[in-house]
Amino acid sequence: MTMHLTILLRQGLMLLTLLALTYLAAGIGALGSINAAGFYRDLQLPGFAPPAWLFGPVWTLLYTLMAVAAWLVWRSTKQYQTALWLYFGQLVVNALWSWLFFAWYQGALAFLNIMLLLPLIIATALCFWRHNKLAGLLLVPYLLWVSFAAVLNFSIWQLNPGLL
Repeated sequence: MTMHLTILLRQGLMLLTLLALTYLAAGIGALGSINAAGFYRDLQLPGFAPPAWLFGPVWTLLYTLMAVAAWLVWRSTKQYQTALWLYFGQLVVNALWSWLFFAWYQGALAFLNIMLLLPLIIATALCFWRHNKLAGLLLVPYLLWVSFAAVLNFSIWQLNPGLL
């Protein structure tokens, strides 16, 4: 096997690994959201709340962009450890949100969780940006969506004091 082919194979395997680990975190969060559709439907929602069906496609796209961003950082520098630690740390915090909100009905704790998640995403995006500009930019849609989710979380929590 030529050296070039070995490098391509290694890069492809790492991309698949990062996609798998990112989707694993998404799956752990999704387990906490098993009853989310019914629960979401029963909530008092603000006028700007998106329909329930939109969350799956948006998160699938965001998780894919996130994994590609992590891969770009990994292949851009040998100094990727801090960036990937931040990345995996924010994934854990992200997965916990679904459990707090949809499984355990803890609106206030879910809001605190998302307020912790936002600076972690910013730190990750800045760290990624330093290593690979495109990687940092790929996290911007995620940051914007989670910012929107924070406002939505707060609004739903305030509108549903008996449930959350």
